[in-house]
Amino acid sequence: MNTRPRWIMLTFYAAAMAWAESATVFYVRTLVGRVDPYQPHPTPVRADLIGVELVREAATLVMLAAVAWLAGRTMRSRFGSFLIIFGIWDILYYGCLHLISGWPRSPLDWDILFLIPLPWWGPVLAPTTIALVMIAGGTLLCRTEQVEPAPRPRRWTWSLSLFGIVLALYVFMADALSVSAEGMGAIQSVRPVWFNWPLFLVAVVAMTAPFIDLATRLRVRATHARGP
Repeated sequence: MNTRPRWIMLTFYAAAMAWAESATVFYVRTLVGRVDPYQPHPTPVRADLIGVELVREAATLVMLAAVAWLAGRTMRSRFGSFLIIFGIWDILYYGCLHLISGWPRSPLDWDILFLIPLPWWGPVLAPTTIALVMIAGGTLLCRTEQVEPAPRPRRWTWSLSLFGIVLALYVFMADALSVSAEGMGAIQSVRPVWFNWPLFLVAVVAMTAPFIDLATRLRVRATHARGP
């Protein structure tokens, strides 16, 4: 499948998923009185709602991965498609949620990004920054699907990217981890007051390593193909 039709298909699906996701989140947060999650007791009060939310989040990832698998022909294109659809979905999710509820009011509003395995806290700008990296990297992977021989990022760049992912997860869950010894009640009630932007930016740069390496190798190959 060419990159352009894939982009169109994935964008439409991601937009539909974003609206469905944002509508569901709006319903749940309205029911528990927390459209803006940054308030006392930010997670759902009822334990059964937390369980349902965990399964819903996992189901969302399964649906995104399933469509990405169908969109690609190789593991490279399937992984690239997943990055694209995840990134578009994440950005449009906040856009749809703003249209529905008026929140987030700004990119710096705090949000609970995920609940697995602990609540992830961060300003809206943080996940959307990662989403842009995912879209760019996924597009690059899909565009090189039919290049022969297909260039591959070096292994150490993937290791560096994995380090960046782990570091970003730590930044998102740092506040929950800091009170984890006090029990689940403290974890569910924590509200962060400061986001570690310097450490987060280091994580984002590390995550881009494979894509920068791939783009560099493609440029060098193109230069050699043109000759002196």
